[in-house]
Amino acid sequence: MTHSRIIKELWCFIFFCILSISAKASYIFIPMDDNQSNHLKAYGIAYYAIERDVKVDWLLNYQGGSFMIKYHNKIEDECNIRGVSFTIIADIQSTQILQSIASPSVNQDVVRLDKAPKIAIYSPKDKQPWDDAVTMALTYAEIPYEIVYDEEVLSNLLPLYDWLHLHHEDFTGQYGKFYVSFKNATWYKEGKKNSEKLAQKLGYKKVSEAKLAVAKKIKEFVLAGGFLFAMCSATDSYDIALASEGVDICREMFDGDAMDSNIDNKLDFSKTLAFKNFSLVKNPNRYEFSSIDATEKRRINAKVDFFTLFDFSAKWDPVPTMLCQNHTQVIAGFMGQTTSFRNEFIKSDVLIMGETKATNEARYIHGELGDGTWTFYGGHDPEDYQHKVGDPKTDLSLHPNSAGYRLILNNILFPAAKKKKLKT
Repeated sequence: MTHSRIIKELWCFIFFCILSISAKASYIFIPMDDNQSNHLKAYGIAYYAIERDVKVDWLLNYQGGSFMIKYHNKIEDECNIRGVSFTIIADIQSTQILQSIASPSVNQDVVRLDKAPKIAIYSPKDKQPWDDAVTMALTYAEIPYEIVYDEEVLSNLLPLYDWLHLHHEDFTGQYGKFYVSFKNATWYKEGKKNSEKLAQKLGYKKVSEAKLAVAKKIKEFVLAGGFLFAMCSATDSYDIALASEGVDICREMFDGDAMDSNIDNKLDFSKTLAFKNFSLVKNPNRYEFSSIDATEKRRINAKVDFFTLFDFSAKWDPVPTMLCQNHTQVIAGFMGQTTSFRNEFIKSDVLIMGETKATNEARYIHGELGDGTWTFYGGHDPEDYQHKVGDPKTDLSLHPNSAGYRLILNNILFPAAKKKKLKT
């Protein structure tokens, strides 16, 4: 046999091996533990695949909540373009992974993601002097979303969406209680004027009345099967608005007339999602809505400010397990107008998923309402410890492995599973 023929046959053999491996390599495995170079964009890859009707399995508690996606060359290309770590595995390897996860002795499970949720962000059209963590997370992960606000909500457009996030918002009509610090700022005066004009356009005399109507429409959205997610002041101010229906809780600088007397005794906690027995802050010069938030009372050094995620049973409690997927159970704390929720004001049927035990406060809570669910996450920006009005926008390319931002993206993918476990 000539030397050239040997070389030719060797190349044919190598080419055959490559073809054979390619034929068997039928899944893209995306690790979500410390081996992942870009956790946040990995969620975008999963969403990209679901949008294109490609099978995606979320491997709960397996290497940090990894994804296993049916192989497609376009998805492989997207992983490379977006800098997401992955390996290509054969059918036999994917079967072995699923078999190991199915073992009753391990706290793991598989959830099929089969429907790309349509996402809406509740946010004002005019520019605000702060950024929204969820909007930044979606943009960085390259997950599409649409903006809605009071007009869209009150026009009954929410049923067009599966998932709704409440941007940094004040549903009480007190303009974020920024009065004492920013009453002379241009953005504050313009925001107040625009809110009043919009409320009147929608048929309401006061901003607080318009916001209550919006809050009730959002509650209807959840009751009918929608998924609600809120952060920072949109959490407690939402429940305050529901509880204070029919009660004027605003001082004259906010709505032109005096607040009602004895307002704490007039609150109806049966209407709220998460909180009970709280009292309101009546002083318009205090940057606080109620006793729910622990910001003013917490005494903890920023260097040791962490909260811990609870460990749920993947096979029996897939919903909180999905919402808590991460490469670490200890998350760096961060502040906001509403930083965290004091445990004594949380309803008994609310599920606490993350807490700072040393200060007796919850950071991450979840509940069901009718056919839908809601999740509240305390704090403003997981990668900006004390985000202030006017601070520069967070650059997520500097935080591609943010554990705090992963919790936001868990909530975005959660509706894709329709709260059902994959039957194997």
